[in-house]
Amino acid sequence: MSVFSLGQNQLKENLSHKTFSAKVIGISDGDTMEVLYKKTPIKIRLAHIDSPEKRGTQPFGNNAKQALSHLCFGKTVMIESEKYDRYKRLIAVVINDRKQIVNQEMIKQGMAWHYKKYSSDPVYAKLESEARNNRVGLWQDKNPIAPWLWRENKKKK
Repeated sequence: MSVFSLGQNQLKENLSHKTFSAKVIGISDGDTMEVLYKKTPIKIRLAHIDSPEKRGTQPFGNNAKQALSHLCFGKTVMIESEKYDRYKRLIAVVINDRKQIVNQEMIKQGMAWHYKKYSSDPVYAKLESEARNNRVGLWQDKNPIAPWLWRENKKKK
């Protein structure tokens, strides 16, 4: 049996509230990645942010995926985990090999919103405000639609 067929549910270790390093082996979109930890793939959802949807072709969805890729794909990163979400993804802050906090970099580059529904961290609010004011990334769009509203509209159709 290949190590990849084990899946994250097979990992006996609960990674909530742990700090560990792992190699980034996949980027799903601008706020979700897969890492390899102890030969087991684990889905990571970036804490504090929500990026444009790649599925459903939201504007800047592909750009956000590329930005996240440039920040950490194929590299060993430090994961500071919080908890698992309802989709069994590990919510975490990711720090890349250049000591950049990837979650914050995504907002600085205008590739994500501060996800205020789940985060009250003032640093993320400030970074989003700066990116908006400087019209960086998705803030160049005349009418950017937050991903949670985009998903809501898609459900209605």
